[in-house]
Amino acid sequence: MGSAVEKPLRIASASGSVTDRRYGFAALAKEEDVSFIVGDWMSEYNMTARGGAKVGGSETGEYEQCFLESIIPALPDLAKRGIKVAVNAGASDTEKLHHSLSQTVEDLGLNLKIAWVSGDEVSDIVLKRYRSGNPFKSLTTGKTLSDWGHEPIYAQCYLGSWGIVEALHAGADIVLCGRVADACPTIGCAAYTFGWTRSNLSQLAHAFVAGHLIECSTYVTGGNFTGFKSLQGDLTNLSFPVAEINADGTFIMTKQQSGGGLVSAETCKAQLLYEIQGPYYYNSDVVAELANIKIEDVGPNKVRVSNVGFRKPPPTTKVGLTAKGGFQAEIHYFGCGLDIQEKAAMLERQVRHHLDVSKFSTLKFRVNGTCPFDPKNQDSATVDFRIFVQSKDESSLSLEKFLRPCTDIIMETYPGATFAVDSRQALPKPFYEYWVTLIPQSEVDHTAHIPYANKSISISAPADTEPFLDVQPSSETENPVHPSSFGPTTLAPLGYIAHARSGDKGSDANVGFFCRNTDEWDWLRSIMTIDKVKELLADDYTGKPIQRFELPNIQAVHFLLKDHLDRGVASSSTYDVLGKNVAEYLRCKPIQIPNKFLDRGRI
Repeated sequence: MGSAVEKPLRIASASGSVTDRRYGFAALAKEEDVSFIVGDWMSEYNMTARGGAKVGGSETGEYEQCFLESIIPALPDLAKRGIKVAVNAGASDTEKLHHSLSQTVEDLGLNLKIAWVSGDEVSDIVLKRYRSGNPFKSLTTGKTLSDWGHEPIYAQCYLGSWGIVEALHAGADIVLCGRVADACPTIGCAAYTFGWTRSNLSQLAHAFVAGHLIECSTYVTGGNFTGFKSLQGDLTNLSFPVAEINADGTFIMTKQQSGGGLVSAETCKAQLLYEIQGPYYYNSDVVAELANIKIEDVGPNKVRVSNVGFRKPPPTTKVGLTAKGGFQAEIHYFGCGLDIQEKAAMLERQVRHHLDVSKFSTLKFRVNGTCPFDPKNQDSATVDFRIFVQSKDESSLSLEKFLRPCTDIIMETYPGATFAVDSRQALPKPFYEYWVTLIPQSEVDHTAHIPYANKSISISAPADTEPFLDVQPSSETENPVHPSSFGPTTLAPLGYIAHARSGDKGSDANVGFFCRNTDEWDWLRSIMTIDKVKELLADDYTGKPIQRFELPNIQAVHFLLKDHLDRGVASSSTYDVLGKNVAEYLRCKPIQIPNKFLDRGRI
């Protein structure tokens, strides 16, 4: 059992994705005063890619190789300094990752005990339940699996943190997970250290939020931050975040000593709002109530987070089903200067005439960009015309049936027509579809494997639970303030005075806005209604539900855009496959802003 320590527990995050900087792990292990390093190399995209490859017979090991590239240089310092590790990196082959890392540790002559957690691969459970009549309703669309039109080939669920806790109790120095929820490595490290039990819901909820803030590494130290122009220091090397967690769960967010960037109330608010779904933030072990959270600057690069509410965990956990979607390809033309829309319409009409559109499950013609008035150079006057196609049949996207019909009209189309001469994207490549639903935690074989002790520990599902809410509370603001009370206004982009962050969960997008100054809150909450978001979305609003809630202590308002992202990252036909630019699009839209707020300068 972890010791009942009084001093804060310092946990650093070394990675937020498979594309994070690989040298971060070694730098933290060598230089930073921390007890644990956590990291997340998982996402919905590599869950589908790794699962699909494993089902397809891959023998190389469907875990994240880049995790090994990150941790191997850190191993000597981890052993020397006694820093423990818990990570999401096993993907669809956690046991193989364990074998690979264990061999490396042995080759280096280091004394590091490595455990691994299983139970996230649940294809058999899903198939059995589906055959017995479970509808597997989608969390994003509300439709049932029978409506999907695809055959699941792989299923992976999100485990909780107690497998990590038990592995640490059993003496593990490194705990490898395939797919626990993003914040669970942090929750597990804190629960182990402070001796929390499942009933310590307040502490678990705070640790859950701490894990959420650091799970995307430098997203909380200045990455993906709308205030990026104010960042100081070495922006080629943003510091990785450190959470200092107290025994009661409250915590201070800070950062690695070396490197640039910033930890402030604003960077923490932005990351809090990233990828949440409403006032209740669900995890297999606890539900964090976010509406009354407090986030306060307490010093340079130090932010105190407290007042997180809590609920009992759900009896279910989220599971992602992967199916073969078919094949996709795309071609790009370029238009320049005047009459962009007319040029695009001519191109589409001609290309459609030469394609057998009945063979495609998706065919999208999109105009990306605009030519400004009086452009300063030809590049700035150039616009991308994208032709994107998907089909279940690879032969329907062959050279003869897609690329050539699209390019053979070049001599008869709009003035200046030019297609991208690199046609590699025009060749068919496989893609996956992804379906997000729920399964009972009680049916998941959650197990912590302790090979160095020749034992495995079964992790029970939570016994004291509350049902998962398919639809979270949503409401407009109470006692809105009329815009006229704020004085004269000027039409200007919303983002001149409002920060925002957006993200994805399946095909849902979320976006949260917050203001810089307390006296701007009444204006922000009053102006940012559901109808206003629909208006700002303009052509991107498709009539699907939008949910809203407020976080008054941090002057933020959050919106959930249901099924906004065309099926999600693995199969989306849009450029913004992760929903990260929903916020940036909405921030650039003009609204009437009080002059007294604009006079403070733009973000």
